Amino acid sequence: MKAKKMSPPILEACKKTKKTPKFFGLHTFAEPGFHGFPAGGPFSLNVRSFLQQSCVLEDYAVEGMPVWVTFLVHETKGFAAPFYAIEETVNSSAHQVCYHCRYAGWGHHLVSKTKYHFIIPADDEWNQPLSEGVLDVQTHLLHGVIHCNGFGHLLCINGIEGGSKFICGRDLMDLWDRICSNLQVRSVSVEDLSKKHLMDLRLLYGVAYGHSWFGRWGYRFGHGCFGVMEYDYEGAIHILSSLNLDRVIDDFSSINGSEIPQIVLSYRNLSKAHHLLTLRDLFRFMICFKPKAPSVSFLQPCSSKPLVRSTIQCKPPGKDRSARCRKFANLAACLDRRWPLRRLEFTAEVIVDALREKKQETNSGMSRQEVRDAARAHIGDTGLIDHVLKSMNNVIVGSYVVRRAVNRVTRVLEYTLHELRNGVEVQERSSLAGSDVLGDLYCVYSNMLMGYSQECQTILDTKHFVKEWPFRDELDDLLRFICVVVIPSSMDMETVISCEHIAVPLHSTIGDLKLAIQTAMRDTYCGMEGFVVTSIKGLDGVSDDEVIFGIVESGTQILVTGFGQDTESTDLKWTVECKCGARDDDGERMMSCDACETWQHTRCLGIKDDMAVPPLFVCEACCSKLAPPPPTTTTLPTGYSGGFLELAGCHETPPLIPWLLEADTSLYF
Repeated sequence: MKAKKMSPPILEACKKTKKTPKFFGLHTFAEPGFHGFPAGGPFSLNVRSFLQQSCVLEDYAVEGMPVWVTFLVHETKGFAAPFYAIEETVNSSAHQVCYHCRYAGWGHHLVSKTKYHFIIPADDEWNQPLSEGVLDVQTHLLHGVIHCNGFGHLLCINGIEGGSKFICGRDLMDLWDRICSNLQVRSVSVEDLSKKHLMDLRLLYGVAYGHSWFGRWGYRFGHGCFGVMEYDYEGAIHILSSLNLDRVIDDFSSINGSEIPQIVLSYRNLSKAHHLLTLRDLFRFMICFKPKAPSVSFLQPCSSKPLVRSTIQCKPPGKDRSARCRKFANLAACLDRRWPLRRLEFTAEVIVDALREKKQETNSGMSRQEVRDAARAHIGDTGLIDHVLKSMNNVIVGSYVVRRAVNRVTRVLEYTLHELRNGVEVQERSSLAGSDVLGDLYCVYSNMLMGYSQECQTILDTKHFVKEWPFRDELDDLLRFICVVVIPSSMDMETVISCEHIAVPLHSTIGDLKLAIQTAMRDTYCGMEGFVVTSIKGLDGVSDDEVIFGIVESGTQILVTGFGQDTESTDLKWTVECKCGARDDDGERMMSCDACETWQHTRCLGIKDDMAVPPLFVCEACCSKLAPPPPTTTTLPTGYSGGFLELAGCHETPPLIPWLLEADTSLYF
């Protein structure tokens, strides 16, 4: 009896609502020319039109915020994933100031009144309505937020490796990129903390491709942490990616038990047509080669120190006949005696020499024909060679073990050589090149890259990447301008407060343009409700009734002056001045000086992330003011350690401070 066919849960959920849901293709949604996306205006206008044309307003709200939804159908697999849009206003937001903007280096931006969240929830939440706290969840397949001024942040991407059973990370990124492009987003930041098998992708891909994984979609250096600048980042990538592999082999050959030379030689041998000269060449080949290699078990954690080969005893006879090791001299004594024992042993030694030479050159084994051809250079009797090769499996010749097995990559029977030390065999991590690419990749990553700690740390301290969409002036009936808005400040100076993209109809006047700029500023930013445009540079003598067309060319940048900004309610004033060079919040842990209230990184002060922040902290600058250089005759009391000033970051022995000695010092420790 056939089971009753059930509708997908997401379709069952659609039947419960009276509104007709909208469905679009996952891979075609938001393509150029897509009918559900408006064209021409700035993001603030485009997103409203998009919500009306392509989404359906839900019957419920999340924490007072309206929710829209549309469904994206996979063209071949048939599933439908809900795509939500949530409108969040400053009044409904828990945080009026966007900290993601600070971390991206946009802390100087005005505070936007509205922002839009775009979310595809985790697979098991597709048939459920959104719940409270949805904006703080990190398990969404996709979560991006865009302010109404066109600046946004990609908060999370979780594809197949992030827990999804249906959508991969590349498809999610392609979708996000198309949405941003069609809505004419101006700039989007992302904090790259992604890992793969214990490896930081921004470091792995930085060396292999010169950019992070997000760089495939145009995300570039945005804002470095701990004072890292773009030239520092690019310089570190250049140093690591251009490491010469021959130099690497020489350097690591001197380290007893290092796997690096063998791995490099193995993949050079596998690359064939590709010439692996630098570390970038090696990483790129290994990353591309990985999907073609046989499946292996999940990579186990290993130390960042150079790996040392472990050893195992050759199993005694009778324990496991398939892996039993016998001395060739003993084995030859039992073979057909058509040839003297001396000739059989000599032939085995010739074969071992050929295998050793091959291993030193390419760290690989040899096929039967290759061994036979190499031995014929010294032995003319091919029958003798074939006779010895037939018995060369799990045999000990001198200080080596000869084994015979099928290479899982090439599918060819190969002879391999393994070293013996003090009667035990050195067990190699991967005797077959390419059989454990992830393990080999991690070995190179952890051993070699971590040897260049300064360059690696520079790349790892670069987490914030940004993609910028260029200003577009379409061939239509709209005039578009880049409007730099300034307000008068003290001493006859002007301060730039914003840079807006404005679009007006072709027949608009100068007065219409001023009104459009004024309206956009009032609708977009907090504290700008009373903003008034007074003039446009270069048009002071032109009447507001004059038509713009023919006076100002579309697509150009204009300077707009105005007044009426109120920043008191939204201005967050604090000072960052760290020894690493940071002058703004970068998202890393900081603490402030209790005297001057200047913020510094805890890491730069020698406080590890797992250590608690001291109850009282005084920076070095304030320390020097509190404790001026002591006179030469001043002496310190016996046993005084200067704990307060050491805690404050002063590393020199402090002078005698009477008021500190008389005070209750328990307050400072």
